[in-house]
Amino acid sequence: MALRSSTATSLLSRTLRLHATSSPYPPRPLLLRVESRAASSGGADPPTPDPAPASMDSPTIKVVSHLRDVGGGAPIDAGGSARKPLSLWPGMYHSPVTNALWEARSSIFERKMDVGAAGAAAGPQTELLTKTPAQSRTAIAYKFAQDDILREQYRDAWNEVRIGKLLEDLDALAGTIAVKHCSDEDSTTRPLLLVTASVDKMVLMKPIRVDTDLKIAGAVTYVGRSSIDIQIEVTQVDQDSVGSDKESDPIALTANFTFVARDSVTGKSAPVNRLSPETERETRLFEEGEAQDKLRKKKREEQKAMHGNVLHKFHAEAERLNALLAEGRVFSDLPALADRDSILLRDTRLETSLICQPQQRNLHGRIFGGFLMHRAFELAFSTAYAFVGQRPCFLEVDHVDFLKPVDVGDFLRFKSCVLYTQLENKWQPLVNVEVVAHVTRPELRKSEISNTFHFTFSVSSDALKNGLTIRNVVPSTEEEARRILERMDAEGLFD
Repeated sequence: MALRSSTATSLLSRTLRLHATSSPYPPRPLLLRVESRAASSGGADPPTPDPAPASMDSPTIKVVSHLRDVGGGAPIDAGGSARKPLSLWPGMYHSPVTNALWEARSSIFERKMDVGAAGAAAGPQTELLTKTPAQSRTAIAYKFAQDDILREQYRDAWNEVRIGKLLEDLDALAGTIAVKHCSDEDSTTRPLLLVTASVDKMVLMKPIRVDTDLKIAGAVTYVGRSSIDIQIEVTQVDQDSVGSDKESDPIALTANFTFVARDSVTGKSAPVNRLSPETERETRLFEEGEAQDKLRKKKREEQKAMHGNVLHKFHAEAERLNALLAEGRVFSDLPALADRDSILLRDTRLETSLICQPQQRNLHGRIFGGFLMHRAFELAFSTAYAFVGQRPCFLEVDHVDFLKPVDVGDFLRFKSCVLYTQLENKWQPLVNVEVVAHVTRPELRKSEISNTFHFTFSVSSDALKNGLTIRNVVPSTEEEARRILERMDAEGLFD
């Protein structure tokens, strides 16, 4: 598989460079069509006509998970790649989609490596460009309906799309869009270091089927001085509703990413290219992004000025803490009389750990943010599954801030718990799962929080009709109660 992936990426890179140098037209939206081809045991497969591209204006890049034997069955030379040294590649752990997206950035990535030790000599971008959202727009088409191998790679145990794997692809796509917007096509300037700063709440509008074609597409919607906002939509047409009076909305999920630009040598914030929206929708998204940016700045200022209200806030929070801890004290002091429909938060915990490997790194040599979201989702799903006793239904992932970078070789620990439940709607009870990622360095006797993730799950209506009940979660310590209050405040449950 590694040999085939290496050959695939080499072929794709040469195709991209050829298109970039030979096309007389300005940059166009990039469409990646994801498909696989089964390896041939001998001889060439009969030619299969490719489906028509989604748009005549969008070049299509095929992403294959397996290649036919090449060279008349001759063995592939593992060291014969025309690419840059393998030690500088992003990790090959990823899916065919993430590999293809990183290959789409290859010219900028290679320029970074060409600069090498002379990076400090190559100057930063001196003149900012003005780009349109269309110049960064990128789409991926998953041909699940006709590609058995690709479908198998994304299928979960219940014949739906693996959400964690899709989160990887969303992060990789957002990174590709950010790179395209920041590129100045000048080989004499050093490329920027782009990192995921945050991911806004992602709400799953409908289940994503693994037997129906899927598309994810996104573009830059707003830029600040050194920040870039990107919106990605996941769409899937419900074939059962096509032509009917109640045709369903194709949008299954919307994701909003924020990236920040850093100078790759100094590490300081760096300005990014300007954005000029063209259409009415692009203008509306730009204005919304500008309003959100102002709101974030206003909140930071308010937090600095809140010291005058500290005493009043302390008394109000103390009352809420006592109310939350009341049932927890019964569990501790009078366990025989505790409510059997409740459970202590500490009894819902799960944990997993791993050593971060080179195969999980991104273009900048650090651990791929999509990999972290994938692992966090898998643990959150397991936590909800063990808590509910039935397969949980994923609903949303809340805002995520990437606080600390994670490097190759780091000892990473994921700790999860059911933070609280919302049982007011008996036909859709909500289970809120918190996952905290800790970067642990035993040599330094040090542990830091890298990310905190919050996922919301529910259960199927059939399980509820059959008598399934969800238990209430109660804290037993003040620290647990504070975490619950912080999340409820963030969700606006006390407004």
